[in-house]
Amino acid sequence: MKKKIRISFNSPLILGFAIACAAVMLLGQLTGRRSTVLLFSTRAASWADPLMYLRLFTHVLGHADWGHLLANMSYILLLGPILEEKYGWKDLLLVIAVTAFVTGVIHNVLFPGTILLGASGVVFAFILLTSFTEFREGEIPLTFILVAVLYLGQQIWDGLTVRDNVSNLTHIIGGLVGSASGYLLNMKSSGSLYSSRR
Repeated sequence: MKKKIRISFNSPLILGFAIACAAVMLLGQLTGRRSTVLLFSTRAASWADPLMYLRLFTHVLGHADWGHLLANMSYILLLGPILEEKYGWKDLLLVIAVTAFVTGVIHNVLFPGTILLGASGVVFAFILLTSFTEFREGEIPLTFILVAVLYLGQQIWDGLTVRDNVSNLTHIIGGLVGSASGYLLNMKSSGSLYSSRR
């Protein structure tokens, strides 16, 4: 007797993140993008505005259009489940939150006249974090070095030579957050992070 094939909800955090991004896009279309501007994009504003703090985290859920969303989700859905299985949903949620916060704050300080939205910073964090999956103490994976050179190098080059609406700085910062997270999470899992504090 053949075993029935069923669809599994294999990666709750990543699937939830993707669903949330799609819901935000639909809400934005229904409200003429007012909800996206108000809640799901970050820009320099008064620190007395409570929504300023919320948007530092929620801007990664907003996207400019369906093409922007689908491009980011293809990477998120490809890399995210691997990372969620390796590190767990709590640590991966922390990586997403830190990436959102750091990219949001730096963008608002350096580019106060423009808005930032989209999960591309998270995508680059995931790309660099994925290259750490075969981490061993005392070693730097060659795959990490190659990925860092290829992806971050391209973003630096594009930032200097291409004029478009892509936030290359957000990609670079996301990659740096992913790199630091990969190192720290792997040190934590190996016990070295704790033993060095004794």
